[in-house]
This record gives sequence, structure tokens and C-alpha cells, in this order.
Amino acid sequence: MNWQFGGIPLHPLFVHLTSVAVPVAALAAIAVAVWPAARRWLGVGGPNIGLVALVSVPLATSSGEWLEHREKETALLERHTELADGMLPWSIAVFALLVLWWGWHRFGAGRQKRTGVVRVISIIGPVLLVAVAVVSIVQVVVIGHAGAEAVWKG
Repeated sequence: MNWQFGGIPLHPLFVHLTSVAVPVAALAAIAVAVWPAARRWLGVGGPNIGLVALVSVPLATSSGEWLEHREKETALLERHTELADGMLPWSIAVFALLVLWWGWHRFGAGRQKRTGVVRVISIIGPVLLVAVAVVSIVQVVVIGHAGAEAVWKG
């Protein structure tokens, strides 16, 4: 696929989408994990934000790989592309956990009696959401910093 529009590479556009969508999805995950009012307020919006973030990652990486083949290969560029390849699993995890957490509260939690399973889910769910969200934010920052170094120092 030709990842340019009017002769301009689309990678910066997709990178900016990703660098906004992933942290917003992560912050939504943290909010719904620790704040019940946010869970009610966001509703299915949390998983939808997670979906936008998830879709943005392959767009950014695919357009970046296309652009990489047209640029001079440097160690900084190689580091950036290697780091970027690790972003998709974290985006999948944020999206999946947002969907599961929303589904649990929408369809499961209210119908279950207060059992050990409910308590375990109410502890493990938020811990996983927060942990995956924090890692995904850190990943975006590290990848973005490596990309900026590749552009400006490379």
C-alpha cells in the first residue's frame, strides 16, 4: 500500500492519532477501574476509545514500515521501529480489558451473589486495567521519544 497522500507520508498523521488515542484509552481504563462513577458515565465509550487506539497502532506501524524503507537506515530508526513493534500487544490488552470490564459490570456483576469469585474479579480487574494502562502509556512515550530522536538526531 502507498502510505502517502499528495506526496506527503501519512505516518506522522497516524502517529499523532496513536499518541493521543492510546493514552486516552489508558486513562479511561484507569478511570473505570478505580472510579465507579466514571464507569457509569463512560459506559461503552471506554471500549470504543480502546478500539480507536487499537486500530491506530497497526496504521502507525504499517505506515512507519513503509516510510522506513524510503529513509536512510540508522541505529536510532532501528530502535524506534523495534520499540514500535511491541505496542500492539499492549493496545490489544487495554481494549480487551476495557471490553471485559464493561461487560462484567453491564451483564455479570449485578447478577452474581457476593461470592469469592466476585471479590477476586473486583480486585484483579482493576489491578490489571491500571497496570496495562500504565505500561501502554509508558510504551507510547518511549516509542515517541525514540521516533523523535530518529528524526531530529538521525
